[in-house]
Amino acid sequence: MPFIDPIELERVIDAALTEDLSGGDVTTDALIPRHIEATARFVPRTPGIIAGLDVARAVFARVDSSVGFTPHLVDGDFVEGGETVAIVSGSLAAILRCERIALNFMQRMSGIASITSRFVKAVEDLDTVIVDTRKTAPGLRALDKAAVVAGGGRNHRRNLSDGVLIKDNHIAALQAEGLGLQQIIRRARAQAPHTVKIEVEVESLDEIPAALDGGADIVMLDNMSIEEMRSGVEMCRGRCLTEASGNVSLESVREIAETGVDMISVGALTHSVTALDIGLDFEQPD
Repeated sequence: MPFIDPIELERVIDAALTEDLSGGDVTTDALIPRHIEATARFVPRTPGIIAGLDVARAVFARVDSSVGFTPHLVDGDFVEGGETVAIVSGSLAAILRCERIALNFMQRMSGIASITSRFVKAVEDLDTVIVDTRKTAPGLRALDKAAVVAGGGRNHRRNLSDGVLIKDNHIAALQAEGLGLQQIIRRARAQAPHTVKIEVEVESLDEIPAALDGGADIVMLDNMSIEEMRSGVEMCRGRCLTEASGNVSLESVREIAETGVDMISVGALTHSVTALDIGLDFEQPD
């Protein structure tokens, strides 16, 4: 499974449990005797890339450590519809209390992994990397980004401390103080830790010389045409990495990658994900 900080995972699960179970489960409490045990299977209804298996396991363990969770696959595996990806067994009451939370996590993460895989496959024979953005569900970034990795993509910044990214609003504010782009980058270089890379967003080819002279490590080519992007890549070649950004789709990603850009950041991996349909099917007792 792609790495998720255990403390962060615990926080996310506890928030979900509080949201769903702060007043208990009155239906299960009223209907299900504590001694009854059951076995159920996680089964996707449609094909896709599975992700979130260990997250689901952790949900059950947080509620009842005696519940068994046996995965049949690992995150990143392709699944056909109808295939069993994991089996959970133990207290029926505990399984019912966790069912929706575990499914919600797995469905969202598998949806992210599945769409990421499609973007990655679209450029797999080229030297371009598909990366995510910070356009994640509030509070779920660790899971969203782990799902991107399960789908074969890579993570951009996890938070605002991961790197300097000088965007249009930073530039506009500092230009109002009389600073040029070259000076802005040099200020960032002087003030930021020396271990941090500096990326700058440019919206026209005219800005690239100043970005290069300022010493940017990465130039983000934002919402440029294919022709402009190809020229921008040539201008930066051998001096810094390049990243394409802005309204990237499955229909356009291949053509963007063919410009030679090093990275393509895709907000759609996480900001408008379609969950993979996964059900929890209980086995009938003999």
